[in-house]
Amino acid sequence: MSVTLVWVASFPGLEVSRSTGLFDSIQHVKLLDSSKVMSRDYGSIRPKDREKRWRFYSLSADMKYACVGRSGLERASNFHLVTNVLANPAAGEVAVSSEQKVYDVVLKQASMVKRKFGSKGEIDARRDIALPGNLRLLSEAYDRCGEVCAEYAKTFYLGTLLMTPERQRAIWAIYVWCRRTDELVDGPNASQITPTALDRWESRLEELFQGRPFDMLDAALADTVAKFPVDIQPFQDMIEGMRMDLKKSRYKNFDELYLYCYYVAGTVGIMSVPIMGISPYSQATTESVYNAALALGIANQLTNILRDVGEDASRGRVYLPQDELAQAGLSDEDIFAGKVTDKWRNFMKHQIKRARMFFDEAEKGVTELNEASRWPVWASLLLYRQILDEIEANDYNNFTRRAYVGKTKKFLSLPVAFARSMVPPSKVLSPVMKS
Repeated sequence: MSVTLVWVASFPGLEVSRSTGLFDSIQHVKLLDSSKVMSRDYGSIRPKDREKRWRFYSLSADMKYACVGRSGLERASNFHLVTNVLANPAAGEVAVSSEQKVYDVVLKQASMVKRKFGSKGEIDARRDIALPGNLRLLSEAYDRCGEVCAEYAKTFYLGTLLMTPERQRAIWAIYVWCRRTDELVDGPNASQITPTALDRWESRLEELFQGRPFDMLDAALADTVAKFPVDIQPFQDMIEGMRMDLKKSRYKNFDELYLYCYYVAGTVGIMSVPIMGISPYSQATTESVYNAALALGIANQLTNILRDVGEDASRGRVYLPQDELAQAGLSDEDIFAGKVTDKWRNFMKHQIKRARMFFDEAEKGVTELNEASRWPVWASLLLYRQILDEIEANDYNNFTRRAYVGKTKKFLSLPVAFARSMVPPSKVLSPVMKS
């Protein structure tokens, strides 16, 4: 199971993959040569052959996760965190819940953006970082990222063309890094990837953030994080999600599954908010916009999980809360049997309801983004959400039938998404970002 590139997730003419759900779906393509993960030569940028393909049950209980401790786009001071810590009598300690862990990240990232955005919410872009080679090579690196995005995430790529050149190039660079990371554990060479390889990939990430990229594609991201207030933690957290996929195939409750969804999908939203930008006329708090981006990531990943139950089961994986399965009178054996029963239908209804709740929370924040960045996000949200409708249309048979949104419905969704992207923040008082 990979990630779901969410806030800026794509949805090519194909379908979105079950795993990183990253911006789009790519299967059987190689974006990263796993052997390079083992190398520690970060000293140079290596241009690639232009001809080479880069193949890269309680709704109220759930609501606390959708809001990450806060409700909607209200001011944080008006709400309290629910279940921030969990008692651990056996150890005599207090364990921090997944909700609190993720909310701490949201606060940190939002604070970073508020410090670095200008008074009008615009990016104070810095000059290109010093790299081995020259600016022409850096431009070529960004072009390569754009080519990958255009080929494998066509619709999303078109949406990025509405952004300023700096924003679109930055989003392409993040897209490519996330896809490469996902391919480590979900790509053709996944069987060769070990925890040590992921450790080395993380070391390479740290070098990248210090302005020492290993290759062309790393160079584009290194330049991006030097210009925008993007923190390394969401990137590190995504790698942690890849580690989970190497060692974990069951989730005992939604708290565990929520943390996994954050790692492999919610992180993308947090990476992307500084690039997408917040409308200078938005009255929403920065934290609430991050909250909505996180909710879209969680919603997309939950949708991937529900769509791919049968496919994941064939690999011995069950990405569903074990305690909720038991409460519904179901077990792993029922999933492996792949039979749609009334118990399964009822269980799925609750799971779909939860995913839609996260989509509802995400909608509250899309309008608060910079106007030029809203269309691809709205399109992603609307198209992903329709997958849930297709699961219902298939009578909840996600064992042998793969729910997908047909091309006609996709194209019809695009003008709707564009119209919604033109709606400004509800109230306009002052072109100053609210804290």
